[in-house]
Amino acid sequence: MASYATPSHRMTPLALPADVRLMQATANAVFVAAGLALCAAGVAWVARQPVFNVKAIRVEGDVARNSASSLRDTVAPRLNGNFLTLDLGQAREAFETVPWVRRAVVQRVWPNRLQVRLQEHVPAALWAGPDGADRLVNTHGEVFEANAGDVEDEALATLQGPDGSAPQMLAMLRRLAGALAPLNAGDVARLALSVRGSWRVTLEGGAVITLGRGTEDEVVARTQQFVATMPRVAATYQRPLASADLRHTDGFAVRLQGLGTSVPPVPAPRKR
Repeated sequence: MASYATPSHRMTPLALPADVRLMQATANAVFVAAGLALCAAGVAWVARQPVFNVKAIRVEGDVARNSASSLRDTVAPRLNGNFLTLDLGQAREAFETVPWVRRAVVQRVWPNRLQVRLQEHVPAALWAGPDGADRLVNTHGEVFEANAGDVEDEALATLQGPDGSAPQMLAMLRRLAGALAPLNAGDVARLALSVRGSWRVTLEGGAVITLGRGTEDEVVARTQQFVATMPRVAATYQRPLASADLRHTDGFAVRLQGLGTSVPPVPAPRKR
């Protein structure tokens, strides 16, 4: 009986020449690139369809200074693109350029609407800049452009100081308002800070108080000491305060309406 030997290994296909492999790889790359280009063209065509035009803008949040309809009419012509292609960052900036708008958050709502949530500036003081143009300071200490005539609160104090000092000045205004209240000479009408760091207050009654330099705590403590001294002076002379200079180390220079005098400070209470 005849026997046959089995091969000890399988036959392997012949390797393709290098140029053939290169041609196949190139062809595959071309097909992939063509497919991606076709997909991109399809996406671009779909994105341009009228169904994706922005049909409505819903405005929520603070709209006390600007009505939702006026905001839409003002900002809509400045929006470029449709629901899919609109740059949300540029849309946010467009809303934030509207007077009284502090911050805007813009979101897409499928398939063709935008939702905008606004936060408006809340005025806390007027700002008298070096250029003489009155602007406003919000409750965050930020200076912003707006028509000061739109402010219903006519008792806003005016801040005047170097550029960038508005947050510090607003904080100081709040502290000094409480410290000066016992004088009963009116609220703070103007707070000024010089480039050298010297503070000066003008009260609604017309009295001008030069507070001088120092840390905020030092200036406030000096003011409180002065306020504690004034009842004795007022009881003695029965005249309203015209001006005061708190920069003296041994007392305060005080001028009452029709009279000038100097008074020593009330000693601080001893700590027990």
